[in-house]
Amino acid sequence: MIQTFKQGYAVIVGVGADLPVTIDDATAIANLLRDSSRCAYPVEQVRLLTGQEANARNILSALSWLADVTGKDDTVIVYFSGHGMETPDYYLMPYGYNLGNLQGTAILGSTFTQHLQAIQAQKLLVILDCCHAGGQAEAKGAIKSPLPPSAIAQLGSSSGRVILASSRKDEVSWTGQPYSIFTAALLEAMAGYGAFEQDGYARILDLAMWLGRKVPERTQDKQHPIIKISNLEDNFALAWYAAGEKRPHPLPNWTYNIPSITPRLDTAQVATWKRMLTNYRKNLQLIDERMSEYIDFIAIPLQLENNRRLTETKIAELEQKLGIKP
Repeated sequence: MIQTFKQGYAVIVGVGADLPVTIDDATAIANLLRDSSRCAYPVEQVRLLTGQEANARNILSALSWLADVTGKDDTVIVYFSGHGMETPDYYLMPYGYNLGNLQGTAILGSTFTQHLQAIQAQKLLVILDCCHAGGQAEAKGAIKSPLPPSAIAQLGSSSGRVILASSRKDEVSWTGQPYSIFTAALLEAMAGYGAFEQDGYARILDLAMWLGRKVPERTQDKQHPIIKISNLEDNFALAWYAAGEKRPHPLPNWTYNIPSITPRLDTAQVATWKRMLTNYRKNLQLIDERMSEYIDFIAIPLQLENNRRLTETKIAELEQKLGIKP
């Protein structure tokens, strides 16, 4: 029986201009959220801004709309795909930005953070894909940057708030076909690929772990998403992945398959593997939390990096055994 994720709201932004892939990425995310057979958000509760519509005024207006219409029990996704820049102040670069007048045409990081703070939802995911390979956003003394520092600081005072960036500060976000590497993995995660419980919900930690493994794997370890979590009390649901059905629906134009658990496996063995997988995933979360303390990702201890790779390998092996890895 098809069900609607009535508590879901989203603002999805793809700036375009010198980054045309961002429009395709944002449109694909919005379509998946609105798809009544997948994430099943009410259509009117997903706002998509692309190209000329993705200007600073419209983006801030859409964030204000989220603050007005959502309550603490709702789930909110904010997705921005474009440029992010430090000058040293942090700016999100919407459509029509002018490097000679950033204050008048871009979105200051603190302003963006204030709009996030006004959203009362206790389940909030902010996704920033801001360090694209290519593009022309350059200014003297400026560097591309994946996360606004003010938003990171704000996390410490709120619960259930998660910020996910597509790459580390010293990396770029790689494009692909038909979508960027990061967005393709995000679409898969929202469609239930890698869902551990397979209870019908696309959950925040399952999504983060899927992206944390698939993006480095598909970029030959050149891109690593980062996640900032504040007082996360549960692995909350972001959406349905198949409108309430338990088995994920394969995405169109993808070559991956989603196998079921191998038939005739010993029940006790399967239960053991599931417990082991749960423990390894918890360990990976702890490792990621440790790594998130190193903002510039330059001074991360080598042992911590090695532990992460080993844990990811163990998770991949168990997922393969359980048949939950596409």
